[in-house]
Amino acid sequence: MRHNVSLLGLALLVALASGSHETHDEVTEAQTPIATGNGDGNGDGDSFECKHPPYTTQIVSSSPLLVYLKGFLTPEERAHLRSASRDAFRRSAIGGGSRSAQRTSSSAYIGRDPVVHCIEERAAAFQGHDVSRAQLEPLQLVRYAPSERYNLHTDWFSDKSDADAGWKLATNGGNRISSFFSYVYVSSDTTGGGTNFPLISAPKDERWCDVVDCDEPWERGVTFRPIEGNAIFWANLYADGSGDQRTLHAGLPVTSGDKIGINIWTRQAMLAEEVRGVDEYPEV
Repeated sequence: MRHNVSLLGLALLVALASGSHETHDEVTEAQTPIATGNGDGNGDGDSFECKHPPYTTQIVSSSPLLVYLKGFLTPEERAHLRSASRDAFRRSAIGGGSRSAQRTSSSAYIGRDPVVHCIEERAAAFQGHDVSRAQLEPLQLVRYAPSERYNLHTDWFSDKSDADAGWKLATNGGNRISSFFSYVYVSSDTTGGGTNFPLISAPKDERWCDVVDCDEPWERGVTFRPIEGNAIFWANLYADGSGDQRTLHAGLPVTSGDKIGINIWTRQAMLAEEVRGVDEYPEV
């Protein structure tokens, strides 16, 4: 693959410089995690055993760090997340809790049952011994129906918005150091719905085309196909703690079918319990 400078790329840089792109979604005390049963979707929490799958990783970009993970969520975990959230989806919000035409999906926050505990444990362990589950925000499922999308945005909190200031305080865990986005469900008739990073070059080897949309124009960066169980991980901040604008990304419109994904956001420090929610199952 070749990568060319384009008017689109220049427009993106202008948008970044002017701050005109959308900001992050955020968890607030009003967005209390929903109840999720006892951990297996069938009401019997004792039947669930946390077994981490042998997922594989591939580095897409080293700067900023962006990693593709195959098989990050198990079929049992995905089925439970869908069952637990079935009646909980509400219109997604952006920074400050407001609704916007920039983001038209639906979201649901997931309570910390044994299945969620297991996923959190895996996400924290992937990031090394210095990251604990207490740094993870409540997991957020997001559902995209036909024509729904999330336009270009970053997950980290900016320095420009008063609404962001409180959420960057150390008492609230600071900024988001990293993000996972994993695909929970993709209907068999789904088209579109990729995850696009316009400022990160697509990998060159054609073997990536099973997970990367190689039909996208090269100048649009890298677009990942929605594939159940797989995930994307990226680092949001520079070493000095400032937000990395190169992590600008978008949930492209679903043109047919349905897609459900899950956001896993990690803060710089532990979150207060009133933000994170009570852990009813401290041991898996």
